[in-house]
This record gives sequence, C-alpha cells and structure tokens, in this order.
Amino acid sequence: MRTRLLPLLIVLMAGVLLALGFPLAASLAASEQQRVIVDRLDDAARFAALAQYVDKRSFGNDERLVTLGGELASYHDVYGIRAGSFYRDNRSMAAAPEDWVVPYDGEARRAFNEALLGRRSHDPPQVWPWQPHARLAIASPVVRDGDVVAVVVTDSPTGQLRSRILRGWLLIFAGEVAAMLLAVGAAFRLTGWVLRPVRVLDTVTHDIATGRMNSRVAAAGGPPELRRLAHSFNEMADHVEEALEQQRAFVADASHQLRNPLAALLLRIELLALELPEGNEEIASVRTEGKRLAQVLDDLLDLALAEHAAAELRLTDVGALTAERVASWRPVAEDKGVVLEGECGAVTAWADPVALSSALDAVIDNALKFTPAGEEVTVTVVPDRTSVAVVVADRGPGLTEEELGRVGDRFWRSGRHQNVKGSGLGLSIARVLLTAGGGGVAFAPNAPHGLRVTVTVPRHAPADARDRGLTER
Repeated sequence: MRTRLLPLLIVLMAGVLLALGFPLAASLAASEQQRVIVDRLDDAARFAALAQYVDKRSFGNDERLVTLGGELASYHDVYGIRAGSFYRDNRSMAAAPEDWVVPYDGEARRAFNEALLGRRSHDPPQVWPWQPHARLAIASPVVRDGDVVAVVVTDSPTGQLRSRILRGWLLIFAGEVAAMLLAVGAAFRLTGWVLRPVRVLDTVTHDIATGRMNSRVAAAGGPPELRRLAHSFNEMADHVEEALEQQRAFVADASHQLRNPLAALLLRIELLALELPEGNEEIASVRTEGKRLAQVLDDLLDLALAEHAAAELRLTDVGALTAERVASWRPVAEDKGVVLEGECGAVTAWADPVALSSALDAVIDNALKFTPAGEEVTVTVVPDRTSVAVVVADRGPGLTEEELGRVGDRFWRSGRHQNVKGSGLGLSIARVLLTAGGGGVAFAPNAPHGLRVTVTVPRHAPADARDRGLTER
C-alpha cells in the first residue's frame, strides 16, 4: 500500500510546487525586464529633452547637437547600448555609433513608429534566458511646440538581463528542490504514521493464521480510526482464542476422561476372552477395535497438547536430529523389510527440538506404514537460504491429486488405506507442531510412485515481538 500511496502524495506535492514555481519564474522574468525598461525609458526621456531644442538647420554647428552627440557616445561607450535621435524622415540627428540607423523592420522599427504617434512605445516582448540574440528597443518622442519632430531610440543588449533572470530561476529551482525534499520527507513520515498500524495488523493477522494465537496489535500510534480498529481486532482475537482454548480443553478433557472407562472396558474384554474358546473371531475383532479407540484417544490428547503448547525455538542441528530419528526408526524398517536411508548433513535452523522430533516421527512412521517390503524410504536434509527442508520420500502406493488436497486433515484417511493401522491424526499433529515454530509440512507425489513429504523449519531467528510492534500475553 505504501508503494501506491507514497508516489501519489509525491506527485500531488510536485504538481503543487510546479504550479507555484512556473508563475513565480515568469513573474521574476517580467519584473527584471520591467526594471530595465523603466531605466531605458528614463534614459530615452533625458536624450529627448536634449534633442528637443536642436535646430534641424544647424547641422553640426549647434552646441546642443554637439552635447547630444557626446552624451549618446558616452552612453554607448559605458553601457554598450546603441542610441540615437532620428527625424521623422529617418535621417539621423545624432547616433552612437554614428553609422547606426533604425532598421526598417523588427522591434526597433515598431517602437519608432509608435513614438511618431506621440506616445511612448509599448513594452517589448518578454526576453527569456534561452534567447541569446534578443534585444530591447525603447523609443521616446521628441516634441516641439506640440509636434513630434524626432524620436529617440535605444537598442539594448540583453545579456545581463538574461543572466539575472537565470540566477533568479536557479534560486527558485533550489527553493523548489528544497521544498520537494521537505515534502518527500513529510510524505514518508505521513505514510509511515498512517500505514504502520496497517502493517502491524497484517503481521498479527498472519501470526494468528499460522497458529500464534497469542499475538496482539499494540494499539498505539496512527490515526484514531486505525487505533479503534486495532482495539476491535484484539477483542476479536481474544474471543477467538478463548473459543479455541475451550475447544482444546474439551478435546483434552474428553480424551483423558474416556481413557479410564475404555481401559476398564478393555480389561473386561480380556476377562471375557478367557471364558470363550481360543481363536474366537468376534472377541479378536472387539479387542482390535478397542485398541484402535485407545490409540485415537491418545492421539487426540497429543493433538490437544500440541495445539496448546508454545514452541520453544532454539538453534538446532537439524541434520544431527534427523539422523537420530532415522537411526531410531531403522529397526522398525528392518522388521518390515523396508530400506530406510538418510542423507543428513550438518545444518542448523531455528526449531523446537521436541516438536521437530515428534513431527519427523509422525512422518517417518507414516512412510514406513505404506511402503511395502523390499522398497526404500529416503530421508534427506536440504538447506537453502531461508529454510531447511527434511524430505521424506517413500515408495508406497501414493495418493491421487484429490487425496493430496486432503492429506493432513484430522481423521482423514484414504479409502484405499482403511485396513492400515492408524487414527488419521499423525500428520495433523506434525503440521500443528511445525506451524507453532514457523515451519510447515507439504505433500507431493514421489516419482515413479509414492509420497514425498517435506518438513521445513526457518534458518533465521524469528523476529522479536517488539520489533514487529506486537504484544503477546
């Protein structure tokens, strides 16, 4: 969500800054140019005042004409601005440089024609920094006895003007960049403040979904709505945990309470068998079903305990533990005529040793049950970057695709394997034990036939509850 919300905020803030920056840059350029225009108008008005009393018939002998020519020449030498006073018929009264004349087109001609009408020329077009050949032409009429007798024209280079505009734009750009960095930092803080409770809620939801029912959301920080949501989520989790705890307690109590009557019933069956002829099929069947019921009750109690107990994770040598379990089950395999092989290199992972041992016992036991004599069961430890997998592959009849989707469910057994001893809870207990420690179990076909069960445990230490922003009761 942050990857979607953060770019949206950044784009919006960038749009606001650009919407402010472009008008500000244009206003700066117009202000700088207007300052130059006012300065040139003042200069042109001063030259017009000098040219007002120059006699057209005096040619070069009029002292005022000499003064005007000297002023224009000094003005050109100091500022590099071409300037001149021209009669209505375009003849030059005085100009600097002396050979400069008003061109017959362009901005200078437009300004000259407007001044002939007795008014100051309009502001020239805006000059931009990327126009190296742009010039500013300003004209002012020379009025004598109410008539326009000449026009003073100044034609200025724009290098300094463009430099000032560019420097101003650079300052604006630097300010925009600083404001954008500040806005991005604020956006990061804002999205972090808003989305942190959502991330914590997602983490806690995942923890509860994977069996860590005591995980809770620390309802601190974030918007009030998300804090209320966190509080409501904690209340919901409390009710769910309470309901599951009652369910586990019921299963454990029922299993425990049924064991004594069942033990008494089995004892009576044995006493009854003493009074019946040896080899009676009915009493043998009853004895078998009684033992099976006792096994189911034991497995139910183990399942209830597995769901209730918290995993005590520690750094465990998975290879050594797997090799130990393989060695423990090898006599059973030899008694059945099954070859049990283990490839258990030294590799460590984070697991509850007791829970992992129990899970491996359940998986290996299941593999040996369904593997016929003469076939092989292999147990292989396969490490990767994030986890360690223990793969138990058998050469039994295997399962269909539909059956693979149900294997591991409580009390589920394939219709083809009803005659095999078991309660249907072994793999369910293994899954519960592994899930409590952050691991898992997966099932897949084993070529050319059989079942491949993969037990996984994490290689890295689980994140501390405080790092995840959680509270565990």
